[in-house]
Amino acid sequence: MNSIGQLLRLTTFGESHGAAIGGVLDGFPAGVVIDEDFVRGEMQRRRPGQSAITTQRNEQDEVRFLSGIFEGRSTGTPIAFVIENSNNRSGDYDNLREAFRPSHADYVYDRKYGVRDHRGGGRSSARETAVRVCAGALAKLALDRLGITVQAYTSQVGDILLDGSYVCYDLSLAETNAVRCPDAAKAAEMEQLILDVKRDGDTVGGVVTCVVKGAPIGLGEPLYDKLTSSLAHAMLSINAAKGFDYGNGFAAAAGRGSQQNDLFCNRNGEIATRTNNSGGIQGGISNGNDIYFRVAFKPVATLLKEQETVTRDGEETALLARGRHDPCVVPRAVPVVEAMAALVVLDHYMLARAKDRMFV
Repeated sequence: MNSIGQLLRLTTFGESHGAAIGGVLDGFPAGVVIDEDFVRGEMQRRRPGQSAITTQRNEQDEVRFLSGIFEGRSTGTPIAFVIENSNNRSGDYDNLREAFRPSHADYVYDRKYGVRDHRGGGRSSARETAVRVCAGALAKLALDRLGITVQAYTSQVGDILLDGSYVCYDLSLAETNAVRCPDAAKAAEMEQLILDVKRDGDTVGGVVTCVVKGAPIGLGEPLYDKLTSSLAHAMLSINAAKGFDYGNGFAAAAGRGSQQNDLFCNRNGEIATRTNNSGGIQGGISNGNDIYFRVAFKPVATLLKEQETVTRDGEETALLARGRHDPCVVPRAVPVVEAMAALVVLDHYMLARAKDRMFV
């Protein structure tokens, strides 16, 4: 429910307008140098209030580590941390106490639990993703020692999308603009679209593409813990995520096997593939190529314009939401996607090293 992972397990807690949010990362390997400046930088990439196209809730997202780190290194014991909520304005949500926001978690939480925290969505709020980014930053530090990198970027906002594969772009340029798109011209179009949508009190969705480089052959546990299954589980647990595909993904459905198969070859004495249509994963196991996948995000459900809804008593009414909300979640979802990918890859790396070829 509130935990993810097997050997590396993250448990999160807290609500959007509670005193704090936080997490416990259990199973993290010992001896990893914890660069708190790097962690702080990752948190800044996700935090609200960072640009004109994000929510103006101004949280600093400072992380306070409580355990699992000694003299700058991980100890192998659970790493616990908290992030205080310091800029919540719960009064903005008073009109939601009895009314349900369309396409939000309000109604189903109320029906499932019989009680809900209407202040910003409570536990269902994307505020919780700050905890994931902190844990993911730690996972990135461990992966860096293994030569594995995780890089995500915005590949689509609304109907504006990048035409080429990730290999066509310098992904380091993604952090040079507010949208986190590696194509400057497309980024400008995307930003303008988000600003136009925000001005209308509306929202817009998009797609985040993620690339994992340096992953060795053999990550993934058939049949039900395939690397693809774990990645899909992690990505679809992110707020507003509506779809996941990897490699050629859904586009492969329109082609033929002769067009999609990655043919094997001998490259400098090593077995390799001529193409990477499989997205670096075959049979649920990494094959040594770049792993790449996409996550589709819907438009944020909370609009700053009037919508029809009902109260808890079933009375029809009109709702005009207040508060500070993202007109497009995609730019701030980029570091969240990276964080979840890093946690999954490190978890599977640890699983593979714990059991593979033990007696061979």
